[in-house]
Amino acid sequence: MTKKTNSKLPSRGFLGLTIIDLYILKRYLATFAAMLLMFIPIGIIIDVSEKINKMIANEIPLIEIAIYYYHFTIYFANSLFPIFLFLSIIWFTSKLANNTEIIAILSSGISFTRFLRPYIIGASIISVFVLIMGFYVVPKSSEGFNYFRYTYLKGGGKQAMMGNNTDVYRQINANEFIYVNSFNTDSKVAFNFVLERFEKDKLVSKITASRIKWNPKDSTYTMYDYSKRTVGAINDKIEKETEKVAKFSFDLEDLTPVVYIAETLSLNKLIDFIDKQKKRGSSDINVYMVVLYKKFSVPISAFILTIIAVSVSAMKRRGGMGMNLTIGIAIAFGYVFFDKIFGTIAEKSTFSPFLAVWFPNMFFGVLAIFLLRNAKR
Repeated sequence: MTKKTNSKLPSRGFLGLTIIDLYILKRYLATFAAMLLMFIPIGIIIDVSEKINKMIANEIPLIEIAIYYYHFTIYFANSLFPIFLFLSIIWFTSKLANNTEIIAILSSGISFTRFLRPYIIGASIISVFVLIMGFYVVPKSSEGFNYFRYTYLKGGGKQAMMGNNTDVYRQINANEFIYVNSFNTDSKVAFNFVLERFEKDKLVSKITASRIKWNPKDSTYTMYDYSKRTVGAINDKIEKETEKVAKFSFDLEDLTPVVYIAETLSLNKLIDFIDKQKKRGSSDINVYMVVLYKKFSVPISAFILTIIAVSVSAMKRRGGMGMNLTIGIAIAFGYVFFDKIFGTIAEKSTFSPFLAVWFPNMFFGVLAIFLLRNAKR
């Protein structure tokens, strides 16, 4: 009777990784980097071909275009990160399978779960990188990317960037409401300003101004053609001044309804912004919550997509690498489809943003478990 042994490859270096582990990890990271370097220039070329006429017509300075494509690179890579990661794993794992390297590894007594270790380590490295980028770097690039598009390329220009920039109405706390007819982002001036204060559903005071300008040096506002009406029990009190400087509890962003504001905020600022908008009863709160939850869900997808990709491509198929890539592309675009559809549903309805953002990970997480069990057999 032969005694069954559980063979293990000898440990080598950091985290007990073997030479084969380091080989797979190196291929994992290198192929992912190569996939980015291959597809990002293609994305830039396509974007340039679509926008070159508007760039020439608007006489956009070359420095502005260069800055735009710096932000475009980061924004584009972050948006399509799941597809790039998935296809890169499918690609190099299929090559390992076609060269019978995976069969040799598993034949040595290494379990399929142990074989996954370098993949999981690679997914951890990329997840941490994507998480940090999503917290601090991507928001700045999102701001630069969207500002360029709305300023120079969109049909409505800066008017489109501001969304519905006429008749902006905001509740800034439980008792106060502000209104401006429009806001100029360059001069930081709002027109036809109104501030109303209520107590027990009754108007207490109303401030109006033909213009109100933000003063960044001391965080004050200068109002022109200022008028304040204080409602009294018998007579109202009217106060008028040609120009008046004052401090208010609302922020400049309350006058600037930028359609992509949540995407441009770092994690801490986004959390504070959402907390403030919740207190004010903002109708766009679901949009902001979707952005927040995606900062955490996208890095987690690296693990799920890694397991699916390895499970699909570790077996030699009759169609070879082409069949694996076909299956991989279908799954990757299915993930992106679910992500976009449920995100849009949450933004446009009362559907839970948390469930909408995490549903693709939950669905494909179950798929990953199923495929992993099948691959082990």
